[in-house]
Amino acid sequence: MKHTDYIKPRLIGMSFLQFAVWGAYLISMGTYLFSVGMGDKIGYFYAMQGVVALFMPALMGIVADRWIPAQKLLAGCHLLSALFKAGMAYVVMSTVNSPADEYPTLILLYALSVAFFMPTLALSNSVSYTALESVKLDPIRSFPPIRVFGTIGFICSMIATDLLGFQASANQFLLSAALGLIASGYALTLPSCPVSNRHQGKSFVEAMGLNAFTLFKRRKMALFFVFSVLLGVALQITNGFANPFLNSFARIPEYADTFGVKHANVLISLSQLSETFCLLLIPFALKRFGIKQVMLIAMLCWVLRFGLFGLGNPGDGVWMFILSMLVYGIAFDFFNISGSLFVNQETDISIRSSAQGLFMMMTNGLGATIGTILAQQVVNHYVDFASPIPQVEGWSQAWMVFAGYMLIVMVLFGVLFKEKK
Repeated sequence: MKHTDYIKPRLIGMSFLQFAVWGAYLISMGTYLFSVGMGDKIGYFYAMQGVVALFMPALMGIVADRWIPAQKLLAGCHLLSALFKAGMAYVVMSTVNSPADEYPTLILLYALSVAFFMPTLALSNSVSYTALESVKLDPIRSFPPIRVFGTIGFICSMIATDLLGFQASANQFLLSAALGLIASGYALTLPSCPVSNRHQGKSFVEAMGLNAFTLFKRRKMALFFVFSVLLGVALQITNGFANPFLNSFARIPEYADTFGVKHANVLISLSQLSETFCLLLIPFALKRFGIKQVMLIAMLCWVLRFGLFGLGNPGDGVWMFILSMLVYGIAFDFFNISGSLFVNQETDISIRSSAQGLFMMMTNGLGATIGTILAQQVVNHYVDFASPIPQVEGWSQAWMVFAGYMLIVMVLFGVLFKEKK
């Protein structure tokens, strides 16, 4: 068997495990926090991903470039992340008090866990690109089908968390930690990624990608990055609050036994399925409409994503929830993936990697952090987590605030952004 015949299956295994680790808790953590009396702090946990995304991927990237092969660093990061996540479960299970009393310890352990997990997203890409190039395969053509299995892994672990009854349990962190340990061991079996000396002469500013900030001198790119932050605000809102929102219907007898309430993770997994299929639409959409129209379509879908949550219910209005899940694929992919391709197209090759890092920093770092913190304030304003009375109306108002925000961003983008300048 040729080396090229089995490199793809090995990378598929890595991609599957990489995102299975994330899917085990990312969508359901909000429900767990709500169930133990920390519903008013959900946004702060999710904001931690954005905070560490501002610097940890860049730091680990420098380490992988200069000193430690990417596959070994990937293994180490997964190991440390898994241990800190297991530590969260241990604290919850060993405390004699309410888990809410352990909030400072839990959010510290979570911050440390995601600090080492977030760099693995970029490191796993680096391992894939290097491995594919080593056997003369084109990453542009060969990587997307491999990455699809990451989404499949995310969906599988989401559903496993649901069916195992872990949505409102700290066991979801143990499941993620177990998958992380497997991913760590698996990473050590992957092809070696040699360190390079080509970065030795770079300054700290260049190594951290800060030279990409020169793009702000161009009005079009400055506006694009500003709107990347404004749109990035939306990225983690449904990850943090969709599951607790659906579970809030359990207090209403009419909806308590509906599928969407009993299996919220399974219902939300339709979003990831949609994301997988919408990836295939991007080349056609960019060629047919251009980046401005594609971004406007993404923003409109974010409006629909939030608005349909605010209008629907798990009974006769469940079709609105399903439609909200389906438009998510367009909302997410048409912004994240198309935006990345636009940055690639508009920047010089000498700062292209730095520009991609800047785009990720603006969206998943700055935008997502601001978004989750502000979203928590909006939810706290409309939803009384301590009340035994169903808070469906309050949740609906919060979703409408999010939809209104995205509508304003969409209008401003349509007026201010000029594609050809």
